[in-house]
Amino acid sequence: MLAGHFGVAAAVKAKTPEVPLWALMLSTQLLDVVFVPLLIAGVESLEPVDGGGYGGVVIHANYSHSFISAFFMSILAGLIALRFWGKRGGIAISSVVFSHWLLDLLVHRADMAILLGAAGNFPLLGFGLWKFPIISIVVELALIIFGSILYHRSLVPKAKGKQRKYAIAVSGLMAVLLTLSLVTSVFGG
Repeated sequence: MLAGHFGVAAAVKAKTPEVPLWALMLSTQLLDVVFVPLLIAGVESLEPVDGGGYGGVVIHANYSHSFISAFFMSILAGLIALRFWGKRGGIAISSVVFSHWLLDLLVHRADMAILLGAAGNFPLLGFGLWKFPIISIVVELALIIFGSILYHRSLVPKAKGKQRKYAIAVSGLMAVLLTLSLVTSVFGG
């Protein structure tokens, strides 16, 4: 769902121009940014299923991707963003961070904990769209298209003269990069 997360960031950028695109892109991946060192340290892990490939993993991320940790990371990121980009920017960043958990809930198999460390033995969550690669690719592609269209509409109509050409090029480049991130996820394993 990497590309889908980025599609959300592009869509939110269109509605909150005061927040830099890099901050939105980082925010949409914050849970994964926390996951990587925990993966390297052996605290969290990946388990291939169905021969691997696109969505072919169970992700044991009971700390970085639990509902509670996603909620608190989104609040913390929103409070930090509030200092730089005001109330609206803080809400946007907070929402984008938490959107990662919501989108993962759609695609992940039942591997997402509610409480930190899967405490309380609550059932693990996940609707498992990755079991149906075509459907999950379509959902991700829809997020990319939606984000690209909103991003384009936020840049191009405001630009005049030579800047209009740059705005078209930038929005086109964004669409290409988002699409390439999906292609990489699907064919890169």
